[in-house]
Amino acid sequence: MSLRPILETRRAIPAMEGAGVKLHRVFGFQDPTELDPFLMMDDFRNERPEDYIRGFPWHPHRGIETITYVLSGTVEHGDSLGNTGTLGGGDVQWMTAGSGILHQEMPKGNAQGQMHGFQLWGNLPSAQKMTAPRYQDVRGSDIPEVIDDDGTRVKVITGEFWGKRGPVDGIAADPQYLDITLPAGVKKTFKIDTYRRAFAYVFDGAAAFADASKPSGVLLEKEVAGQEVNIRDLSGNRTLIRFGSGDEVTVQAGPEGVRFLLISGAPIAEPVAWHGPIVMNTQAELMQAMRDLRNGTFIKPQH
Repeated sequence: MSLRPILETRRAIPAMEGAGVKLHRVFGFQDPTELDPFLMMDDFRNERPEDYIRGFPWHPHRGIETITYVLSGTVEHGDSLGNTGTLGGGDVQWMTAGSGILHQEMPKGNAQGQMHGFQLWGNLPSAQKMTAPRYQDVRGSDIPEVIDDDGTRVKVITGEFWGKRGPVDGIAADPQYLDITLPAGVKKTFKIDTYRRAFAYVFDGAAAFADASKPSGVLLEKEVAGQEVNIRDLSGNRTLIRFGSGDEVTVQAGPEGVRFLLISGAPIAEPVAWHGPIVMNTQAELMQAMRDLRNGTFIKPQH
């Protein structure tokens, strides 16, 4: 077994998208090989309706998949094929844009005004970029959760983990998407296929992610549940941890516990030509997509 080294730790940065939605960009629009097959991730947790209510009006996608995971509040969606629906707290939507789709996503807060969730973009290989669009809407009640003896909780959204398989399937990158909660002071090791790119994103509490290289930083001693716990280099809310190759990740929760996403996928390793919500392999394919948008042929007939 080999512990994955930490290649980089960085904070999500404030951004604005759609018709004026304030969010935090976890990664994206940089080097697309860093986390191949994943292109971008946004953290759209907000506490005030004025920061999100204008939503994401009609816009196109081609050549990618979008994965929306709602923690609280709701997102109403509709598309050019006539599909409509609402995602609530705990729900997941995996949209394969494929050959092209026009859709809108309009967030609505909960009774406290909160709108919390994440959207991840996954790339499609060249052979599937022009496939027929499809949706997988999954209710939170259908997402399996595994609880270990030490109180660790893992929601398995996609992939297989601890004997459970997530309900989303048929995804090009064959990803593993886990929502993990560790109680205060718990140390845990999670296995990840060696050939996958992997990252973690902390969104509640804090933790130390062990590195295969020599430990660095200040070693902190905290008392957790009456015991002294050594914790080094705590990563807190809105922190991305990007891992190198290896087959396991070790995490030690801080004194308040931690909740994070652990996501991995098989690299596609193909050229990326990217313009906004359209991701193809060549500039010629991008130009064709723009022509299709202009002349009304972006949406392909469904068979």
